[in-house]
Amino acid sequence: MIPVTLFPGRKVAVFGLGLSGLAAAKALQAGGAEPVVWDDGEKGLAGAREAGFAPVDIAEADWSEFAALVLAPGVPLTHPKPHWTVERANAAGVEIVGDTELFCRQRRAEGSKAKVLAITGTNGKSTTTALAAHLVAASGGRAAVGGNIGTAVLALDPLADDLTYVIEYSSYQIDLTPTLDASAACLLNVTPDHLDRHGTIEHYAAVKARIFDRLGTEGTAVIGVDDDLSAAIADRVAAATEVKSGSKSEERRVGKECRSRW
Repeated sequence: MIPVTLFPGRKVAVFGLGLSGLAAAKALQAGGAEPVVWDDGEKGLAGAREAGFAPVDIAEADWSEFAALVLAPGVPLTHPKPHWTVERANAAGVEIVGDTELFCRQRRAEGSKAKVLAITGTNGKSTTTALAAHLVAASGGRAAVGGNIGTAVLALDPLADDLTYVIEYSSYQIDLTPTLDASAACLLNVTPDHLDRHGTIEHYAAVKARIFDRLGTEGTAVIGVDDDLSAAIADRVAAATEVKSGSKSEERRVGKECRSRW
């Protein structure tokens, strides 16, 4: 587990009590916060009780007491309409984040040198994530694998400088991780999917592209360019990187040549 020490003594609402929600509640509790947990389904409530939590119907709560709302990625944030918890949080000025955002903030708060490899795409995320973790281990490193694959990110091994966290991100998770700052980020592809949650393919692609927003000039971006949307994202990321660094890197130039050749 990765204890989340960001809200000591504060109440934090946690809605959606699947794997990631329960892991977030446990991590918050371990870090000194008071998680207030709730779910629309009896299965989630039962799981919370089994984990030692006493669910509280946050529809009846005083939202001014909450430091944040930790929302499960499966809960609608914007489309087809914001979930009622989102509406309540917005009305009360309560920040909405996901468990993956808590992970990113905790990593920065601890000053951890652990590397983060973030992987997304419509297809092939899980295979690529598993392969990347295998390559880290095969090269003698330590890898912790989670996110949208297998283990919730906050249930992974505690932050350590020698760890590489290989995290699969769905578009829903990216939406809830506004300060995602990976060491390396990979976008495999973008094809029509989850449009009920994103409205348009353009918005869906824009959410996917946020995985590179805080990568920085020292980070590594890997982008598949077999579809037009991903190719356009690759061009924007390349242009932004060149502006930030003030020069065009040899690796970036060669990457463009290979793309045009193949």
